[in-house]
Amino acid sequence: MDESNPTSGNRPGSTGYQAPSKNIADTAMAVDNLKTLATAIHTAGLVDALAGKGPFTLFAPSDEAFRNLPRGAQDALFKNARKLKAILEYHLIAGHILARDLKPGEIVTRQGTTLIAAVSSSAVQVNDAHVEQADLVATNGVVHVIDAVMLPKNWQLLAAAA
Repeated sequence: MDESNPTSGNRPGSTGYQAPSKNIADTAMAVDNLKTLATAIHTAGLVDALAGKGPFTLFAPSDEAFRNLPRGAQDALFKNARKLKAILEYHLIAGHILARDLKPGEIVTRQGTTLIAAVSSSAVQVNDAHVEQADLVATNGVVHVIDAVMLPKNWQLLAAAA
């Protein structure tokens, strides 16, 4: 798990601390491997919500996570803004939760259902997604980059017919 973000390792009182200057939406848009997520946030109409007061914790699927969806599923999802919004809200929880503060067990998402966190001394996992980059601190919360697009129980992404 990579925790090398400059705003996460430098705490107040240490030399070089720099307070975050971007909200969660802007943070996601600024991270190189979250370009697909940034597009999804716009498509789903969640920019204002993720720029809001918070605090929020976003488990942010990487570009690779979106590429690993079944063939055609990403395109179909981006054509259904309502479903895309629900899936993105499944990646969002209330509170400013750094990786070291995440507790194992169920977490209620903004979408309304739960995900399961598993925490060890060397890794953090939510459902079947592993946190690849933790603690990207924003003005209204924190972003953790994950390696999969998570779906609530009993949801499926169907590939579009070719």
